[in-house]
Amino acid sequence: MGPVPRTLELFYDVLSPYSWLGFEVLCRYKNIWNISLQLRPSFIAGIMKDRNQPPALLPRKAQYLRNDVRLLGQYVQVPMHLPKDFFSVILEKGSLSAMRFLTAVSMEHPEMLEKVSRELWMRVWSRDEDITEPQSILAAAEKAGMSSEQARGLLEKISTPKVKNKLKETTEAACKYGAFGLPITVAHLDNQTHMLFGSDRMELLAHLLGEKWMGPVPPAINARL
Repeated sequence: MGPVPRTLELFYDVLSPYSWLGFEVLCRYKNIWNISLQLRPSFIAGIMKDRNQPPALLPRKAQYLRNDVRLLGQYVQVPMHLPKDFFSVILEKGSLSAMRFLTAVSMEHPEMLEKVSRELWMRVWSRDEDITEPQSILAAAEKAGMSSEQARGLLEKISTPKVKNKLKETTEAACKYGAFGLPITVAHLDNQTHMLFGSDRMELLAHLLGEKWMGPVPPAINARL
């Protein structure tokens, strides 16, 4: 038997384009590095409200974010296209229903969490589609491979205390690790915990893990893209 996989937790929100970038890179490496990747749907507004001012509220930061996300999408090979009504998506519509739905998925169908998360990102950050209305969430879940019955059953549970409390607990856990935004990756190594913020700390993460960093698209993955 080889060494036990190291646990990595990725706290993310589909409202965060940087979360999508970090998510895709870690999903590409989860079968290359000796890791156990745990996806943790969180609520970015719950973190930002007492930690930080959203970058989109600062004009120069907002312009930088637009350019940065576009370039990073090309570099990481993620089909990133910013929504036309960027400020409305970020500041008004939010992601509460979507993240509650992903929380329900994580609780009842964890094997589907990666695919459903990716499809919600695809809707908002690639195709400029809604992720707030029930029919939008159902469409994402079904496109990701869930049955209509499964998806509707989960959607009915997003307003239950069990799901609400789970999302709140996960968000609070991110804050306890020191999150002031998303994504964060938490590495549990040799009885120590390391919190890395953002999607651009993967080379440092590889160093901590003692693994090889081969860029955002490792050769085995690049051959399939």
